[in-house]
Amino acid sequence: MTKKILAALLLTGSLMVAGCNTVEGAGRDVQSAGQAVEKAAD
Repeated sequence: MTKKILAALLLTGSLMVAGCNTVEGAGRDVQSAGQAVEKAAD
């Protein structure tokens, strides 16, 4: 479970670095990261 959470956090960080050109892009990144964490928790 810890590895899944770590993987989700790393994915989130890379998405935020790659896609944060605008505030809207940042919002989408945060939303997708939240979904990834939810999937990892299930």
